[in-house]
Amino acid sequence: MKHYFPVFAVLGGVLMLFALTMGVPLAFALFGSDAALPAYGESIAATFTAGAALFFGCRRPRRELQPRDGFLLVTLVWTVLPAFGTLPLLLAIPGLTFTDAYFEAVSGLTTTGATVLTGLEHLPTSINVWRCFMVFMGGMGIIVLAVAILPLLGVGGSQIFKAETPGPMKDDKLTPRIAETARGLWAVYFAFALCCFFAYRLAGMGWADAFMHMCSTMGLGGFSSYDASFGHFDSPAIESVAIVFMLLSGVNFALYFMVWKRRSVAALWQDAEARMFFLVMGGAVLLVALFLTAHGVYAGFGESLRRAAFNVVSVATTTGFATVDYALWPAFAPVLMLFLCCFATSAGSTGGGIKMIRAILLVKQARRELTRIVHPRAVVPVTLRGGIVDNQVLFSVLAFMLVYGAVMVGATLLLLFSGLDMVSAFTAVIACINNTGPGLGQVGPSGNFQGLSDFQTWVCTATMLLGRLELFAVLVLFTPAFWRK
Repeated sequence: MKHYFPVFAVLGGVLMLFALTMGVPLAFALFGSDAALPAYGESIAATFTAGAALFFGCRRPRRELQPRDGFLLVTLVWTVLPAFGTLPLLLAIPGLTFTDAYFEAVSGLTTTGATVLTGLEHLPTSINVWRCFMVFMGGMGIIVLAVAILPLLGVGGSQIFKAETPGPMKDDKLTPRIAETARGLWAVYFAFALCCFFAYRLAGMGWADAFMHMCSTMGLGGFSSYDASFGHFDSPAIESVAIVFMLLSGVNFALYFMVWKRRSVAALWQDAEARMFFLVMGGAVLLVALFLTAHGVYAGFGESLRRAAFNVVSVATTTGFATVDYALWPAFAPVLMLFLCCFATSAGSTGGGIKMIRAILLVKQARRELTRIVHPRAVVPVTLRGGIVDNQVLFSVLAFMLVYGAVMVGATLLLLFSGLDMVSAFTAVIACINNTGPGLGQVGPSGNFQGLSDFQTWVCTATMLLGRLELFAVLVLFTPAFWRK
């Protein structure tokens, strides 16, 4: 067990940092004098004490973390932090069970946005702030933030950053030092967040609402302080701000770093993944708007375009906000939206799903195989970004898709076995594994996950964690080879 002490020590450091982040909702509670104020002192004390015990109790022996340590640490962080994230919820919301509180915390930190709570507007403001702030932290990854300060703890961070970073091509570095990379990504993230916050305020939101919805928008998490989500505001200006920043957050943040370094926006359109992302988003919005108009769902094309633009972008980017109950639209539209959430966002964004770059590689690989059928001796390399993609990358993408499909089928069968109806079970799994939030049926945009049994809730919780860590980072821990010295 001592071999893993360095991992536990870093986990302790992250827990202490996590305790300090509870100061954000504490500040709202102090200024608003809301009923949840006593919960934060106890939560901060418990979380910081546990983190300090791990950090100081496991500092010896000291050693550099290995790649396998990175996977173990990432999984521990994303399973342990939500357990402490439940404390303010449990202490402030009467009758809330640990199962539901853990689901809510996991949903926040994985930027899923699925909720088991109702009457959100009647909760203490600081509780909604905490829910949304967990989305903000999870957006770029609490691990990436920790990597930025790991040199202060005396351990390296490259292997942790690689384990947590989404997408198949994880070895690209923006700066020579991994800590500089993490800080650079967070600088971009905070710059966009600041712009989003003031844009919401100027569009008509109150200060607290602007902060909370900024957190959820930048993290593509979809938590709101109202049961009706963005339908509560019914404001084209606020919806426009949300659309812009959901689209910006769906792009690889590394590209914005490159735009800043080169002082040119050309990097965005030159990137095949970003280009395809914007094309798919634009095409899907136009298609759904025309479809809604043709079926007479709304009076004219202008209203159809407004509703389609917000809800399609929200679901496709795995955010999960809603302005209307799109489950009542003709089936093609909501099913298409859920299909898009499986792959539309870019690797390196705050979105979930398999990522657009994997979809592009799969299409290119399929095209290569079709060419080989006609010309068996032809050498047809798969290219991306001006270079040839190594076969090992293609194999990893194919393996990821196999595991992705297996987890989706397995989780759906478990929910069906437990008695959930087909539509709710299947779309709940899609929503959770892609970190989208609402599905259809019982878990649709007009409902939530509150009606699920404890067993069903834990299945969805596990699926969210698997999706956020892109399956392999968790599943590798269950292989005998991982634990073999």
